[in-house]
Amino acid sequence: MKLSVIIPAYNEVQTIATVIDQVRNCGLSDLEIIVVNDCSNDGTREILEAMPPSPDLKIFHHERNQGKGAAIRSAQKMVTGDVVIIQDADLEYSPAEFPTMIKPLLADKADAVFGSRYSGREILVDTFWHYFGNKVLTLLSNICSNLNLSDMETCYKMIRADLFTSFTLECNRFGFEPEITAKLARRRARIYEVPIAYEARCYDEGKKIGWRDGVAAIWYILKYNLFCRD
Repeated sequence: MKLSVIIPAYNEVQTIATVIDQVRNCGLSDLEIIVVNDCSNDGTREILEAMPPSPDLKIFHHERNQGKGAAIRSAQKMVTGDVVIIQDADLEYSPAEFPTMIKPLLADKADAVFGSRYSGREILVDTFWHYFGNKVLTLLSNICSNLNLSDMETCYKMIRADLFTSFTLECNRFGFEPEITAKLARRRARIYEVPIAYEARCYDEGKKIGWRDGVAAIWYILKYNLFCRD
């Protein structure tokens, strides 16, 4: 089963090469890595362009900054694998989790597998308000979707590629997480959760999601669960 790993990247000069190397050494052999550089201006583009050509690596550049969701939408058109996962470029999430996450898909027990940061594995302690915000958004999403997730906002959502590529994605920024969750629920996808390790990044280390994205997520949860039909 071939895994397509989508890496949206914006100003990740310190970590982009490392995360690609970690994906390549995740323990799975059949991989496709799709990096979308979202108009970085810190040297990320130069690092990507200096990488030797490789059959497992596709690199695409946005000429203006559009957001994480837009980067995922660009990569969606390039997926050729059987399963898809999003990998943030900042090393908060470890690709070493991929072999565990893919097991329910290999066994045909799931259509999507969410990696939960709050299910009993070791985590680098996050700030209270970031944790609380995640819990509020997950609760609201669960109420609207009738799912029982512990971490809707997780980046690690591994999805059957045929299902992932069938969605018409709209959100440009971090609204991708509630959007894809709502659309999976509407399709009655079988969703597994597995615990993952997590190392939270601070804002002075380049973390980009903020309170405005949290407020926007409330609207996206309501919009995609209650008003949209895709």
